[in-house]
Amino acid sequence: MGNWEQMTMKIQSRAFVFLFLLLAVSGCGTKHQEARAPIVPVLTATVEKKTIPIEIKAIGNVEPYLTVTVLSQIDGALQQAHFKEGEDVKKGQLLFTIDPRPFVESVRQADAALLQDKRQLDFYEAQAKRYTFLVEKGAVDKNTAEQNQTLAATQAEKVKNDKSQLENAKIKLQYCYIRAEIDGRAGTYLTNAGTSIKTNDTKLVVLNQITPIYVTFSVPEKDLPNIKKYSEHEKLKVSAFPPGFTKDAREGVLTFIDNTVNTQTGMIKLKAVFSNKDKYLWPGQFLNVVMTLSQEPDALLVPVSAVQVSQQGQYVFVVKADQTVETRLVKVAREAGEELVIESGVNAGETVVTDGQLKLKPGFKVSVKKPGDGQDNATVRPQERK
Repeated sequence: MGNWEQMTMKIQSRAFVFLFLLLAVSGCGTKHQEARAPIVPVLTATVEKKTIPIEIKAIGNVEPYLTVTVLSQIDGALQQAHFKEGEDVKKGQLLFTIDPRPFVESVRQADAALLQDKRQLDFYEAQAKRYTFLVEKGAVDKNTAEQNQTLAATQAEKVKNDKSQLENAKIKLQYCYIRAEIDGRAGTYLTNAGTSIKTNDTKLVVLNQITPIYVTFSVPEKDLPNIKKYSEHEKLKVSAFPPGFTKDAREGVLTFIDNTVNTQTGMIKLKAVFSNKDKYLWPGQFLNVVMTLSQEPDALLVPVSAVQVSQQGQYVFVVKADQTVETRLVKVAREAGEELVIESGVNAGETVVTDGQLKLKPGFKVSVKKPGDGQDNATVRPQERK
């Protein structure tokens, strides 16, 4: 064997040893990296399939079912209020008295005038009858009889006018006693006793009917087709409650859809009526409103916290059987309270991560912790576990 061949064999042998050592070192590095692979503590939830309501949420304002501003129908001096501010009143209940004495006198005078004119009418009618008889007998001329008939007819018109005057005086006397036109809650006194008031000018009190009561709210015009569609078959249910008081929601029904969309806001006005027997809802109050259109069966739901956003779109981390995670792009249909309705991307029964996503990458292993676990969010590595 020549020197050249021996040298070549030595070079090949050394290269083989070097390559073996390089592969060995690389293998150790890979095993070391695998040993350092993180296990991330996370919270998870199961993708659920269930029937949920299709809802529209809005902010509403409570309005009285009816509002009546009480005015006087006569001029006079306000004598007395017969109710307390802020109390409930019934239809027909006496609210105010205007000094009736001038109107009592007007009735007396009108009645006296009527009585006197009636007596005069009786006399003229008797005269007309007598002269008609005398004309028939040829005792007096026809003109005299006609004059007496004219006097009787004129007096009859005067009596008729007297009756109208008396009736008008009696009506004005009744107006001295102002009564409630509706069942409702009285507001504050707007005029005090002793004040001179004018016909249909001086406001006395405002009555609000609050049983039942309206809740008015507005929704985007894009929701109008669905509202019209579902309200054709039955009245839509509406829940209303003050912010932070979801357990105290009151139930009503939609009764009014405005006849036009506000061109400036793109919103349409709706009204729901509530029985409000307990007077829980109060005029002027702002409420959270939830209107239920229908029920959606077999909807896929995940917690809101499970869905993340990237440049590719919305996604979730799905926990696989080997406790590693993968990312899944999802299509969110809509929000349903604290959950999201998922149109595609996950299946019922799968497990998604709801907390700890910031420390995750596809392929990372996870350990599921319980809500409220005292363990911090630091990543756990195999060599740190006991």
